[in-house]
Amino acid sequence: MAVRKGHTHDRRILVLHGPNLNLLGEREPEIYGRVTLHQIDAELRRLGEELGAAVDTFQSNSEGALVDRIQAARGQYQALVINPAAYTHTSVAIRDAIQMLGIPVVEVHLSNVYRREPFRHHSTIADVVDGRIMGFGPNSYYLALRAAAALAGARGEEQ
Repeated sequence: MAVRKGHTHDRRILVLHGPNLNLLGEREPEIYGRVTLHQIDAELRRLGEELGAAVDTFQSNSEGALVDRIQAARGQYQALVINPAAYTHTSVAIRDAIQMLGIPVVEVHLSNVYRREPFRHHSTIADVVDGRIMGFGPNSYYLALRAAAALAGARGEEQ
C-alpha cells in the first residue's frame, strides 16, 4: 500500500528492542550480522512511510523500561513489534504487559532461536502475540513491520 504525499498516518506502530541490541553490528556478527540498530530503525521508519504508518522505536537494556513503554502504548499505537532479546526467555512482566495491551503484537528475532541453545527455544510471550518472525536477520524486523501494519489495518477495518 503506497502512501499519498501529504497523507497523514492513520496508524502508529511501536517497535521495541530489548537488551544488548544497541550493540548490533559489533556483538557476535556471525549470529547477528553487521547492520547496526540505528540502520534498522532508519529502515523501519522509511518502510513505515511506505506502509502509511508512523514508526517509533525504542531500545532498552532494562526490563522495567520496556514494560513502561508497552503500558504507555495503550491508546497511542495500533500495533507493536517487539524483540525482547534475552527477556524472551524469562520475562513474565513483559508477557503480562503485552497480554493487557489489546493491539496486534508481532514478536521478532534476528536469528532462528531454534538453531541455537536449547534455553532460547522457549518464549514467554509466544502464546500472547499474534505472530513470530525469526531467522532472517534485519529482514525479520521489516517482515514483522509489514505484518503488524497489515494486522493493524485489518483490526481498524473491523471497528
